[in-house]
Amino acid sequence: MTDVSIILFDGFEPLDMAGPVEVFGDIGEWRLRYFSEHGGSVSCRQGFKVMTEPFSAMTPADGILFVPGGMGTRPLSLCTDWLRSLAQFAGESRWVLSVCTGSVLLAAAGVLDGRKATSNKRSWSWVTSFGSSVRWQPQARWTADGKFRTSSGVSAGTDMALAFVGELFGEARAESIARRMEYIRSRSADDDPFSVR
Repeated sequence: MTDVSIILFDGFEPLDMAGPVEVFGDIGEWRLRYFSEHGGSVSCRQGFKVMTEPFSAMTPADGILFVPGGMGTRPLSLCTDWLRSLAQFAGESRWVLSVCTGSVLLAAAGVLDGRKATSNKRSWSWVTSFGSSVRWQPQARWTADGKFRTSSGVSAGTDMALAFVGELFGEARAESIARRMEYIRSRSADDDPFSVR
């Protein structure tokens, strides 16, 4: 059983989380777990709450670390202790995925240095002020670089998650999940209609 450790914080964007979680939930070999710094109830931007475990309960080794974005990334991008924990978890995880401005947190934690990454194009100026050595991709629905997968804004995370499942389990399995979801996929990482170019 592989743990998918989902990092949440007050002000996360719900679709950033829920789209990929819908995909990951179809993988019977994966166990979804939700974490926040201190555990307990965490509120998304729209107000619904998710119960989480504390960071101290996380065992990310050989698992998947998943970081959504949202307005809550703004204060966390400056929180040294929180970012230090994130860097540790990312270092121990086999795979690290982010959606939207979740990549800012990874960049601020220093784990994307020298790697390709993308994020929400509506926040591009703010995003690219982090990680001076990150190879920010202005035209990418998602990126893949080593163990890191980052996606553009909000709904792009679902496309990234399906592509990731396709990498690991084959395209037929990813397509089966998309059909169950009645989801029309964007299959090309370079097909980015919201590019800042």
